[in-house]
Order: sequence, then structure tokens, then C-alpha cells
Amino acid sequence: MTRTALITGATSGIGRATADAFAALGYRLILCGRRTDRLTEVQTELSQSTAVTTLTFDVRDQATVAGAIASLPTEWQQDGHPMVDVLVNNAGNAHGMSPIQDGEVADWDQMIDGNVQGLLYVSRAVIPGMVARQRGHIVNLSSIAGKQTYANGAVYCASKAAVEALSTGMRLDLTQHGIKVTNIAPGAVETEFSVVRFKGDETRASKVYEGFDPLTAKDVADSILYAVTAPANVTIADITILAAAQAAATTIVRK
Repeated sequence: MTRTALITGATSGIGRATADAFAALGYRLILCGRRTDRLTEVQTELSQSTAVTTLTFDVRDQATVAGAIASLPTEWQQDGHPMVDVLVNNAGNAHGMSPIQDGEVADWDQMIDGNVQGLLYVSRAVIPGMVARQRGHIVNLSSIAGKQTYANGAVYCASKAAVEALSTGMRLDLTQHGIKVTNIAPGAVETEFSVVRFKGDETRASKVYEGFDPLTAKDVADSILYAVTAPANVTIADITILAAAQAAATTIVRK
């Protein structure tokens, strides 16, 4: 039976690499993002190898999330629920980097709303269908920052620590329903992440990755694939994946 994966933040970075990886395995794809033009581009490319549908929404808007997922075509639903075998909660963001006393409230809202509430809103729309079918797999993208808090990143780290807690809590609630939950915590990955964090300052963003070989989006997608393709009797509960030059959240050997 063909399996279906729903991926948030699927238009770039880790989300896009994960879509490529699942497409190569023949998964049907529900690709979600805010940028319709990019979703269309990805759909056009990946439709050559598998069935793809797209949903445009911002994960921070609960009503839009629920409405979009409920609007899936009938062939992507079962008994009124989205037919999703694997949910990859990838959408998230970092905004700003400053001491807590200088932090911008708007940046805090972006991170808490996207990284925590957004994950919850999408999960709430998808999980009941998994429970009804008594099977499924949820992959939550956390961060090394969820395990090791660093200076000038308190709120981002807190938002990712919340993802860590949610992954554990989901596993406690959902294992009895045949649903696996995996937490993926990447270290330094070269994507659009730092450009967004530094609000378009590409020079500052590029310095984050100077002097070492960071992870690529494909590296993280490979770890997601590893967890999802594990034998039925195995749950990969948590993966921390770092660049070879990275020893901890802010400890990187640069040359």
C-alpha cells in the first residue's frame, strides 16, 4: 500500500530535502508552506515520480491550518480524516539574536507561535486520523538548541525545548495507538535559517558557517528517512545530528 507523508515547511531547506527523499521511496506527498509559487515549483518537479498535492498556510494560524487540511481532496482522506501515515513537523523559525533584556517581542512571538503553536495546530489536525487507523509516525524537528541553551538565544532555545517536551509527551500519549514519535535535533545546518534569523543580512548569516563543513539539508533528511524506515518493532525516539566539526551547540572547530 502506498504511504502518504505530510511535510510542513516543504518549499526549502530540510523540508524540501525530506520531500525529495520521500518521493524517491514512492510516498504520496502533501506539501505545505506559505509560498504558493514555491509549492507549485516543488509539486511540478516531484509529480514526475509520485502523487503530490499542496496546501498553502501559515502554521501560526490555527483556523487556516484546520481549514486547509480539512479541504484535502477525497482521495487524500479516509472517514473524514486526512490520510497521513507520516507527519513531518518541519516548519519553524529563528528571529533575532540578542540578550533577553534587548529582545524584540515581535521576534519572540514569531518563534513561539511558529515553533510551538504551529507544530501543535498541524498535529491536532492530523493525529485524530492516525488514532482512528491505529498507526502513524510523527517526526518533530527540534534543534541542538532545544537541548543546550546558549547566550543571546533564550527564546529560540526555549521554543525548541518545548518541541523536545512535546515529542516526549506525544510518545507517551500515542504509543498505545500504534503511533511512533521521533524527535530530530540538528546542529548547524546550512539552509535559509540564518538569513531569516538575521533578517536578510546574508553577510552575517554566511559567517555562521565559515571555517567548517556544516550539515546539509539532505543530511537531516537522511536521518528522518532512517527513523521512518526502521522496522515495525523499532521506534527511533531521538536523534541529535551534528556537523563533524561541532561538539556542542556553540562549540565548533573552525579552520
